[in-house]
Amino acid sequence: MNEMRKKTILSGMRPTGKLHLGHWTGALENWVALQESYNNYHLVADYHALTTNLDTSNLYQNTIDMVIDWLAGGIDPEKSPVFRQSQVKEHTELHLIFSMLITKSRLERNPSIKDQVRDLEIENIVYGHLGYPVLQAADILLYRGELVPVGEDQLSHVEITREIARRFNSTWGDVFPEPEPRVTKFARLPGLDGKDRKMSKSMNNTILLSDDPTTVDQKLRKAPTDVLKVRRNDPGRPDVCLVYTYHEKFNPGETAEIRQGCESGELGCVDCKKRCGARISEFLAPHIEGRRRYEENPSLVEDILRDGEKRARVVARETMAAVHDAMKLG
Repeated sequence: MNEMRKKTILSGMRPTGKLHLGHWTGALENWVALQESYNNYHLVADYHALTTNLDTSNLYQNTIDMVIDWLAGGIDPEKSPVFRQSQVKEHTELHLIFSMLITKSRLERNPSIKDQVRDLEIENIVYGHLGYPVLQAADILLYRGELVPVGEDQLSHVEITREIARRFNSTWGDVFPEPEPRVTKFARLPGLDGKDRKMSKSMNNTILLSDDPTTVDQKLRKAPTDVLKVRRNDPGRPDVCLVYTYHEKFNPGETAEIRQGCESGELGCVDCKKRCGARISEFLAPHIEGRRRYEENPSLVEDILRDGEKRARVVARETMAAVHDAMKLG
């Protein structure tokens, strides 16, 4: 029977509003594929959002917009509870306990912190931002998470979670598993401004999952291509072209033809972008239709969140009971 038991996954995102293609390829696509084979929990990381922005005026609407994209993308809330971190108070209690098990110097060595400080141009890092991998560990381990779907830039966080689980277990007794990361092939989809930058709303280089075909075409029109392919008949280099990267993901059936046309000079960049935009819009069409159902009935999303939070609290309380017992806290 143990061999048939489904492993548990906790995955989540900060609520920043509508999602883009990078969110799909780096996380959501993987979540949808895994929900048939694993016990999934999907977390709206609204406490994590505070580590870089204290303005909460749009937090609720951003949450609704993001969850709509999750649901339209294929997350089934009956199989996979969807809930807000702030509505399950055990997250904060476990975070407090875990903060006693890791040093400041270890957190400062986290490469993701350095990248975020650079990308967000943060001058003075706050305690919550430095320690957010500890809260992330609490998020994962509160549900005894055994597998964590992540992008490559999140691998260091999973390692911190594993270290904290080991430290707790060696100090007070075996309560937590050591979760394993699962990285998707297209974990970092490059943004519209070039192959060396990931897709990010803060960099204004995204195609949203809710963008209509006209918007997709307009955005792709500005995307850079091979700098050596100046005129239509110039031979191009697909492997250095951003648009070809999108063809590989959203138009795999035509990549051989696209490559041949580019390298020979027969296919111009304008036509290449139009073909790419058409395939991306075909991919987005059912998602946009799925969004419409929830946008017209926002109470459905609120009901899904309340139900997910109720189910998440049951598991969270069971875990904290085991923690209290191991620590002899009463």
